[in-house]
Amino acid sequence: MRVLLIPVGSAGDVHPYVGLALALRGRGHDVTLATSAYFRPLIARLGLRLVPLGTVEQYETLTAHPNLWHHRKGLNVIAGALQTVSADLYRVVREHGVGDDTVVIAPGLAFAVRTAHDTLGIRLVTAHLQPSCFHSVHRSPVLHAALQRINALPRVLKRLLFALIDRVADRTLDAAVNTHRQELGLGRVRHITSRWWHSPTCVIGMFPDWFAPVQPDWPPHVHLTGFPLYDERDATEVPPEVAAFLDAGDPPVVFVAGSSNRQAERFFQAAADACGQLGRRGLLLTQYREQLPAKMPAGVRHFDYAPFTEVLPRAAALVHHGGIGSAAQALAAGVPHLVMPMTFDQPDNADRLRELGVARVLPPAQFQGPAVARELEQLLGSTETAARCRTLAQRLSGVNGLRAACEVIEAVAGC
Repeated sequence: MRVLLIPVGSAGDVHPYVGLALALRGRGHDVTLATSAYFRPLIARLGLRLVPLGTVEQYETLTAHPNLWHHRKGLNVIAGALQTVSADLYRVVREHGVGDDTVVIAPGLAFAVRTAHDTLGIRLVTAHLQPSCFHSVHRSPVLHAALQRINALPRVLKRLLFALIDRVADRTLDAAVNTHRQELGLGRVRHITSRWWHSPTCVIGMFPDWFAPVQPDWPPHVHLTGFPLYDERDATEVPPEVAAFLDAGDPPVVFVAGSSNRQAERFFQAAADACGQLGRRGLLLTQYREQLPAKMPAGVRHFDYAPFTEVLPRAAALVHHGGIGSAAQALAAGVPHLVMPMTFDQPDNADRLRELGVARVLPPAQFQGPAVARELEQLLGSTETAARCRTLAQRLSGVNGLRAACEVIEAVAGC
């Protein structure tokens, strides 16, 4: 079987697809990744084949956009970037994804791939990392911080609300999807994020059912496979300074605001302040050093990157933005979460973590040193939270979400 995988996004979006590529290669399949050239060094270290989409400069320009993490404007930024690469992405699918022995795997945001399914007859598996990709009037996703109490509403009101969300999403994403389709002589599509972006053939939800059970109004061909836990551990050497820091004292609180977040100065300032107030050790992870405080308390250290599988089992807690990759790794490590959700899937992930009893949530406007210190103190002092973290970590122990995903993909190809 030939497999073309097309992750879209930052490291948190690309890592699961890299892990899936490695798992498929390990099962004897011919694997190609098509993603931003920014990830070329990682993919080269792993010996995987890369078809670059866009340049490193384009990736860095996108991640530096001041509105990328804005709760309303962020989707417009993403839509503009996707429209720019549509023709190139379609060409890559035409050249590498067509054939009776070929399966294409892509997230919903890879709009040109879904269009290629309509025109080129490719075998497409839509692999969603986040449950927020599925609209439902039963257990509804929290698509915005203002909708935190959506599941207290009756279904009739939810239907009206999702109809409005559908229209707003269609208006925001229309150019990103339909400009390219019109260039190909195709009709305009609607219901982009509620229906159209799911492959008609096979949809994978890359999370366990206890995190987000399949709902009656999800597509009928959804398969849940579990978290695709992968974090470069086999490709990126852990700096010896990280191990030395972990060995030097009590388990630290780990802070990460997203691998591509370049507007996290307030987050890391609050992190340093909270550690200072609590007298706790802290480990701050970001490759953008300019967003760190000029002075940090004793016992607080910064590192550009360290695999979560090396750090989190030795951590007291993870303070993060609510990305699904960070959430999954902390669940596997059995540590509590303090979440500052901003946009995209983050409010929904945060809400699910809170429901599971392993997290507390602070909105960005309240994410300041004293509040972070107070939330951490309550989180770390809770025996109930610690017990829930251990229980869910046990559920993930020995579960291989990547293997399960491979089995679904092989079934699509008739392997």
